[in-house]
Amino acid sequence: MGLQRARIRLSSTDHKKLDQICSQIKEIVQRTGIRMSGPIPLPTKRIVIPTRKSPDGEGTATWDKWELRIHKRLIDMEADERAMRQLMRVQVPQEVHIEIELKG
Repeated sequence: MGLQRARIRLSSTDHKKLDQICSQIKEIVQRTGIRMSGPIPLPTKRIVIPTRKSPDGEGTATWDKWELRIHKRLIDMEADERAMRQLMRVQVPQEVHIEIELKG
C-alpha cells in the first residue's frame, strides 16, 4: 500500500495572509514529523482593468489603471491522519482560497 499524499493549493489577493497560512501548515508538519515540500510560489496572476477618468465622453481621454494580483502557493505533504485533522482546524481568512487534493 502506497503512502497517500496531499496537495494543498492556496491562492489569495493578500500575500501576507497567504504566507501566514503557509507558516501555520509548516508548524503542523514539524509537530507531526511528516515530510513536506513547499510552499512553492506559483506565478502571480495580474488582472489589469483600464477605466476612463471622466464619467462622460467629454474632456481628454485620461485613464486609470486598476490592478488585482492573485498570489498562489503549492504545498505537497504526506497525508498523515493526525496532520490532516489539525490542518482542518486552521482558521483560514476569507481572502484566502484553500484547496486540498488527496493522491493515492
